[in-house]
Amino acid sequence: MLSARSCWRNASKTPYRHARYIVAAEGRHDSLDAIISFPDTQSGEGAEEEQHGQATISSGLAGKSIAVKDNIVTKDLPTTAASRILAGYASPFDATVVKLLRQHGAAISSKTNLDEFGMGSHSQNTNAGPVLSPYSRNGLPLSPGGSSGGSAVAVATEQCWAALGTDTGGSVRLPAAYSGVVGFKPSYGLLSRWGVIQYANSLDTVGVLAQSVEDARQVFRSLDVFDAEDPTSLPVSVRQRMRLQNSGSGQLRIGVPKEYNIQELSSSVRSAYARTLNALLAAGHTLHQISLPSTRRALSAYYVLAPAEASSNLAKYDGIRYGYRTSGPDALPKDNLPLYAQTRGEGFGEEVKRRILLGAYTLSSEAIDNYFIQAQKVRRLVQQDFDRVFAQSNPLLHADTSNSLNAEGVDIILTPTAPTLPPTVEEVKRQSPVESYMNDVFTVPASLAGLPAISVSVPLSGQEREGLDEHDVNSVGMQVIGQFGDDESVLAAAKVVEDLYY
Repeated sequence: MLSARSCWRNASKTPYRHARYIVAAEGRHDSLDAIISFPDTQSGEGAEEEQHGQATISSGLAGKSIAVKDNIVTKDLPTTAASRILAGYASPFDATVVKLLRQHGAAISSKTNLDEFGMGSHSQNTNAGPVLSPYSRNGLPLSPGGSSGGSAVAVATEQCWAALGTDTGGSVRLPAAYSGVVGFKPSYGLLSRWGVIQYANSLDTVGVLAQSVEDARQVFRSLDVFDAEDPTSLPVSVRQRMRLQNSGSGQLRIGVPKEYNIQELSSSVRSAYARTLNALLAAGHTLHQISLPSTRRALSAYYVLAPAEASSNLAKYDGIRYGYRTSGPDALPKDNLPLYAQTRGEGFGEEVKRRILLGAYTLSSEAIDNYFIQAQKVRRLVQQDFDRVFAQSNPLLHADTSNSLNAEGVDIILTPTAPTLPPTVEEVKRQSPVESYMNDVFTVPASLAGLPAISVSVPLSGQEREGLDEHDVNSVGMQVIGQFGDDESVLAAAKVVEDLYY
């Protein structure tokens, strides 16, 4: 891995050499289906000059190839969210994050594959063909994670320098862990969602996937600006308060939540987790056991709240104004079905239909009190659990954070990103929907609370790789979680973890 990273950085030093390196990688990995579409002028100096012509800000991103998840709109490429219902849709504008990348001189290299509308944990629920991991086990391809599996695989196979994804309940961090790359979900509201196709508005966050923490930080800083187009974008006053709060690096007080030591934690992940904690302890940092009791309820709450928001967000796709429309009559008067029933039935995949139905039920008059309202209460408990254990106070709750430090609190929390190594695609096919949802058990709590979190790959030791062949994964993901707005500290802590091994 060290030699691969060295080759990658050498190729990245010269933009044109970097572009040719990317194109060569794309050709080698077509079978993985990580990419949905490319610009017409993908290769050569012409494409590079076109991208540089749009640059208005001097930046380290100049000339770098960045892929964009296909639920983030781009005016020069179709945006389908990997769904038949949006077949052929072309946006008349760029999402704000895409516009910012172009202003910094980055080249939008491709649109990446995903679970349809971001609904899935393995990037198999897609109209563009299931994404495959570059790793395999006993000849069977592994799950790349989801829903940003295409972005993670594109980065892991060097088809781009970095990639944008979206994280609703772990959709950047889980594929990063499964693919051996870095996946960063910023605090909710820091990066603009203008131009992001909504799944669950109160949870969706644009994230970054990259080969290293430093690369992810570079992309994040380029996108971390207020956007008046996005009603959830944090105002400038809050951003300034958060920058004053960032605790920085130095000796870290690291929280180890006892609720994450679950029975389902595989032996290899448990061993790598303990080894990483011991290495941090040896490096002079301190470990502190903490309790996050609401963690046990977080996953159930998430799978009530997210489908409820999705059922509302996806109601607008009717095939009348844009996207896919059934070829025959789109109404069944005998069955009392509306004009767009047939189109929606054909246009949405099975997992999307499942979540629409689940969300519609939990919002119904007979179920909303027992499900949706209760899930919102659990979400508040999860947020309160995190606020209680962090040293820094939550800047959304306290206007003056200068004198509100918790002396017994921790700077960051370290957990595994996923409880197991990635399953094979065949194992995923045999899983029930509920079993598939369990992959998000460690990533959902931070999403419910809107906290910054990052997955960093930790290499497996020889003993931890026992029983795995040479084509299997060689790392597991470790997740660093911080207080709301303390994104720079999370990135700094992730760099500390990364430097233990690379």
